[in-house]
Amino acid sequence: MALMKTLLPALALAGAMAACSPAPSENAPANTDVEVGSNGTLRIYSARHYDSDRLMYEAFEKASGIKVLYREAGANQLLETMKAEGENSPADLIIASDAGALWRFEDAGLTQALPEGEFESRIPARLLDDGRQWVGLARRVRGVAYDPERISADQVDEWKDLADPSLEGEICVRSSTNIYNLSLMGEMIERWGADEAAAWAEGVVDNMARQPQGGDTDQIEAVAAGLCGVAITNHYYWVRMTESGSSTTRNAANATELLFPSFGPETGVHVNITGAALAAHSQNADLALQFIEFLLTPEGQALLVDETKEIPVIEETERPAGLERIPAFEESDMRLSAFGENQAAAQRIYDGAGWN
Repeated sequence: MALMKTLLPALALAGAMAACSPAPSENAPANTDVEVGSNGTLRIYSARHYDSDRLMYEAFEKASGIKVLYREAGANQLLETMKAEGENSPADLIIASDAGALWRFEDAGLTQALPEGEFESRIPARLLDDGRQWVGLARRVRGVAYDPERISADQVDEWKDLADPSLEGEICVRSSTNIYNLSLMGEMIERWGADEAAAWAEGVVDNMARQPQGGDTDQIEAVAAGLCGVAITNHYYWVRMTESGSSTTRNAANATELLFPSFGPETGVHVNITGAALAAHSQNADLALQFIEFLLTPEGQALLVDETKEIPVIEETERPAGLERIPAFEESDMRLSAFGENQAAAQRIYDGAGWN
């Protein structure tokens, strides 16, 4: 593809100039030394909120000549905004963290099938939705951070272990309505069936050290403070803490060990995604495809995951600092769409178990 031939050399220049360029304001293109917009305008609705994304947009603008306008908000807020906008929505591309969140846009009729592209040959087939409604751009693993002084690794190396009575009073976790927990339960339903998944949820509730509250970082901090022995968390929260500029935060993470439970022998671990979907009423599918192609190169991947500490989907990508500390894992082969398809059932199970 002609664009990709121009992207790679331009990225080096983009990275060098990003450090001395002023931060772009929201919904505005970054300052550039080349004409931006001559090749069109791409409008992105993003549920991400990282400063590094602005550098990512800037690098794409410099390399492609395509102007990027972006809107950042929570996934649910963006979904409701697009519903209200209807056919007049200006969105071309939706970026969201979690396959379950992307499924909500699809289920609401807010996405359309992605065009074919070179990116497909660079990623595992599992990362492209069967109906081509979204594609995975980065991986995120849901696991546990535990206190090795009070919990042994073999007590938490399978998800079913967390429901064992031996862990009574040891588990800290966030609300059941959180999309990460809904997607985790979605995979359990698909693998174990609803009855076994419900029994697991009831066992975990019995083992909770406190009512669900806060985010994943709060759970890790609770383990470090001795309030519980096990925190359910996505890997990148723990990695960010180990790389924090605050010694207090680093010490909290370093007081724990990270582990990725499996669903049983030879099942792999729960791996979710950050992904992108083509908006249903986009008139710029070609520009959206060019941006996806850009993100699925080693250079684009590095910009995407540098601050988030997510795991690249392109193996040649230089990994962010801190990822060398996460354990090796075998990825589950579960259909990502199952996380969304089982979302309503997952919430019913949590509610029935008293998982607030």
